[in-house]
Amino acid sequence: MYHVDLHAHTRFFHGRKGLGDRFDPLGHRLLLATAGRRGLDGVATTNHDYFTRFDSTTPVTIPGIEISTDRGHVLVVGPNPPEATEPGTLTPAEAVELAHERDCAAIVAHPFRNSTVREAADVPFDAVEVNGKHPRSRPLVEAVADQLDLPLIGGSDAHFPVEVGRAYTRIDADELTPESVVDAIRDGRVDFEVANGLIDRGIRRLYRSVHRKKGTIGALDGDVGPTPGVGTPSGEEAADSKSDGEDVRDERERTR
Repeated sequence: MYHVDLHAHTRFFHGRKGLGDRFDPLGHRLLLATAGRRGLDGVATTNHDYFTRFDSTTPVTIPGIEISTDRGHVLVVGPNPPEATEPGTLTPAEAVELAHERDCAAIVAHPFRNSTVREAADVPFDAVEVNGKHPRSRPLVEAVADQLDLPLIGGSDAHFPVEVGRAYTRIDADELTPESVVDAIRDGRVDFEVANGLIDRGIRRLYRSVHRKKGTIGALDGDVGPTPGVGTPSGEEAADSKSDGEDVRDERERTR
């Protein structure tokens, strides 16, 4: 059994590509150092819309990319992810097709944070993510996975090394390679774990505050604001946003 964080980033910077490119090798080393201290066997580097190949053996680096589709994010992990994608241009179905053409697994990332990817009809995803930034949405994510008949994986969504491993995936495999990760996901030989240490709880409280200010997070009991991690991807119509909110409320009622 291997423990792998399937959603992590090597840069702190958004919108500053030159600085980020120079920082990525250092960011990768910091990710590995933190992952090793937390007892992880591997970590997937899933930067937004680009892939840089990093090699390591302890912990193992799993290649990946986080594709920004026109309805939210899709994680692609495996031996040969695409080198780059244009944000907002691919549909979820096109992102999954691209992943499968390249022998990778396609995962619904943070299904309730600025995303309606989970609603894409008849798209052959391989798994659904329990995201480390807002694990209180777990009952809703589990309902989505049940509805789609897909396994759940865990990813920290780390943008800073201290965040690595706050959620991770348990992988039942004889060896840890990009190919074995894909096979385990597709066979359902995966499960997830959410870390609950003092630092993990503190970071999650910080993210709840940040997301609440952005309007993409609220209390699970629904007393104020939307469900944790709920938001509409940019470019969708207001009517779609309203419909999404109604669907979320229905799902919350079913999971109580």
